[in-house]
Amino acid sequence: MADLKTGDKAPNFTMPATGDRTVSLDSFAGKPVVLYFYPKDDTSGCTAQACDFRDNIAQLNKIGAAVVGVSKDSIPSHEKFARKFDLNFPLASDTDGSVCNAYGVWVEKSMYGRKYMGIERATFLIDDQGKIAQIWRKVKVTDHVNEVIAALKAV
Repeated sequence: MADLKTGDKAPNFTMPATGDRTVSLDSFAGKPVVLYFYPKDDTSGCTAQACDFRDNIAQLNKIGAAVVGVSKDSIPSHEKFARKFDLNFPLASDTDGSVCNAYGVWVEKSMYGRKYMGIERATFLIDDQGKIAQIWRKVKVTDHVNEVIAALKAV
């Protein structure tokens, strides 16, 4: 598991994404990127988080930031989720888990005493130089986007 810290060079990635796109860290060179990892399409917390980013995308874009959501769900699942909630940023599919591993978000979780592997809800703010400016782990959805916007303004 990657132990990334603020100031580290962000691991590069290339993933298929919604809208028949491919997203890579290189494709955002020169602009900050909000890379957020979430467990599953169309579940309550993940939907609330995605809709919060959707509702604040104009403000994020005004600051110059790109937003990319990442889970291990397939592109067809992402497309359905994006259509259902009118999501206006790419959702990237990390089906093999390589990007989740590179960012250290594929972790052991526990629910009702059962242990399993899953994606830890986490957000990485990557600056315009490709370095990690801030990391939020075990993200609480409420007010998270406002924290990200405040951090972006400080970068």
